Amino acid sequence: MNRIPQHVSIIMDGNGRWAQARGRERVFGHAAGVESVRACSEAAAEAGVKYLSLYAFSEENWNRPESEIHRLMELMMEAIRNETKTLLKNGIRLRVLGNRARLDESLNRAIDAVEEETASGSRMTLVIFLSYSGKWDILQAARRAVAERGAEGIADMDQEAFSQYLVTAGIPDPDLLIRTSGEQRISNYLLWQCAYTEFYFSPLLWPDFGKEAFREALEEYARRDRRYGKVK
Repeated sequence: MNRIPQHVSIIMDGNGRWAQARGRERVFGHAAGVESVRACSEAAAEAGVKYLSLYAFSEENWNRPESEIHRLMELMMEAIRNETKTLLKNGIRLRVLGNRARLDESLNRAIDAVEEETASGSRMTLVIFLSYSGKWDILQAARRAVAERGAEGIADMDQEAFSQYLVTAGIPDPDLLIRTSGEQRISNYLLWQCAYTEFYFSPLLWPDFGKEAFREALEEYARRDRRYGKVK
């Protein structure tokens, strides 16, 4: 374990299927998945990972049944209330990124409060992507760049300068992307940022993905030879 990724990102997939396999409603799986968030956060901090990001809710997820969306937002509020003390105790900073204009005002206030309260955390940054999509991120970055620089000002803009307009500005690109549930796609997630990311696909459904599974993903990453297009 001498090659620890600086930034690990996870697409948390399979909550609904996990619940349905147990004869329960999909929201039961989302609630169970909170325990996996806690376990992986602990494992990441223990291993020395500096950034852990989680794909919690996509822009496309707004098309789900209203009852499921409502429960997911309730779970987010509950998690913020319940985990703030733990984040502070462990020196973990929380950031929530995405199209937050679509979120309820009370949820946005709660997010702002915990982001401010944990801002000094230096052990690890936990990033939650909420109401996010990669295409939306690139489009909003392009609009912001044009608004700030003008059409002529963006003519000579390089990739590094453009990346500062993405919602992840200041956060390193993921070194490792984990997706659970056996699906092998990135589902409109961090399209720009994952250009050189190592992918790891696990057959486990998200509520079954705990500390041991997270560490196995880190071990697999350590065996990868990252060349970035170069010859070694």
